[in-house]
Amino acid sequence: MALRLIRTEEDEILYKKSKPVKEVTERIKQLLDDMEETMEANNGLGLAAVQVGVLRRAIVIRYEDQLYRLLNPEIVECEGEVCGYEGCLSVPGKHMSVARPATVKVQAMDENGQSITIEASEQLARVFCHEIDHLDGILYVQKADYTQPVVYDSDLTEAKEAEEDAQTDENEEK
Repeated sequence: MALRLIRTEEDEILYKKSKPVKEVTERIKQLLDDMEETMEANNGLGLAAVQVGVLRRAIVIRYEDQLYRLLNPEIVECEGEVCGYEGCLSVPGKHMSVARPATVKVQAMDENGQSITIEASEQLARVFCHEIDHLDGILYVQKADYTQPVVYDSDLTEAKEAEEDAQTDENEEK
């Protein structure tokens, strides 16, 4: 496995549509391994192949204790709508509000070439939508609600510290 360079929003490759994976080869498995290692080294929830400069329809997602390594994923059903903040390894340091489906059904091929269907809701549905958008050349900032404030990592750090201070004060009062 190897860490790969994550492309950032200035890189034109991120705005191109990825090509389907025709067969699962050792090269594709190595790509998935590298993507997983790169995602985890950068504390990401998901990563699309295009984010490491490869125009193939491949994504990796780690959500809670589940790892998804998917090829040619597509959303075949969705329901509802939920707005929430999201960030992206290709748009470092920035979080914006984006409307996404509340639930999705995703069909894909796993790393063994088997067809699978995944039903997801809430945050996992958001992550699937975000990563599949990457495969279509769409970054979340293109779908963001610009009437809502942009939250930067520095703001999140300050908010987390304030929350921890409040928690400490509350515990000391008891």
